[in-house]
Amino acid sequence: MTDPDERAGAEQIERYFQSLSNWGRWGDDDRLGTLNLITPAVRLAAAASVRRGEAVSLAGDLDPENPDPLHAGVSAVHRDSKIGEVEHFLGRKARWDAIAESISISPHGGNTHLDGLGHYNWDGKTYNGFSIAESTDETGSKHLDVRHASDGIITRGVLLDIAGLFDVEFVERGYAITPEDLLAAEKKQGVRVRSGDALLIHTGNAAAILKDGPLYSTEEKGVLDGVQAGLDVSCLPFLHEREISVMGTDGTHDVQPPRLADFDFARPIHAVSLVGMGLWLIDNMHLTALAAATTRARQWDFLFTALPWRFIGSTSSPLNPVAVL
Repeated sequence: MTDPDERAGAEQIERYFQSLSNWGRWGDDDRLGTLNLITPAVRLAAAASVRRGEAVSLAGDLDPENPDPLHAGVSAVHRDSKIGEVEHFLGRKARWDAIAESISISPHGGNTHLDGLGHYNWDGKTYNGFSIAESTDETGSKHLDVRHASDGIITRGVLLDIAGLFDVEFVERGYAITPEDLLAAEKKQGVRVRSGDALLIHTGNAAAILKDGPLYSTEEKGVLDGVQAGLDVSCLPFLHEREISVMGTDGTHDVQPPRLADFDFARPIHAVSLVGMGLWLIDNMHLTALAAATTRARQWDFLFTALPWRFIGSTSSPLNPVAVL
């Protein structure tokens, strides 16, 4: 028999697909979702967040010798270099020369990457009601790929430092962040998340894994078994009400292990955000340096920039997001 709390939790997630839906909000053919909230006025206002001129990278390295630094289990980075491009391809020597390269990346893993709206589907539908049945393994996403963000994600960013809220280096792994935590961080930092913002949430998860290694809840090191602090499903209404354009965390967004035993509901933040709300997500950011910089400056808002690749059919893009304080 299903536990009553388990059943109620699953039913609430199902309701969120309806009550928090942005389907049709920007038209039946919309491919941008919450990126529509980054208006010219929002970009102009975001420029006012630059008060020091300090730039901070929010990504980890892409390293073929260490392709899965956060132990996500699905990362791959390959580079094939040809030293001496001119001689190799043209068969002649010259005083000038170059290095030719071929690069292959599996971005949906431990690398810092953008999840496009076509990455998740629920009951066969992606954001705005597009059918996943029209996508194929060969061509990728038919309707929703990262190319639709080709103007870039350039907006005001806000860091909510949950580790700082608790005065710890790393939030306890497996901790479920609540809406009350988000509100408390806003109050402590004297900042408010507003429409069009990029919301970044610092838990210290990435830094903890790099320092101490991964933590697993079972003997089998499955993709979803890594114990991480993340958002509780109850945070979804906060994200919708504040009308954020994109969200990034130093983990996989969803608290792990999942709160519900039903595997259908293992990633409710991803599923409801990407499919229901059309909210773009950035996984596995490295936010410890930004948390330190914002604390020193006593400034938790900044100009946020992220420029995904224009890749037709791809639902992901490796990123080097940058915050400018």
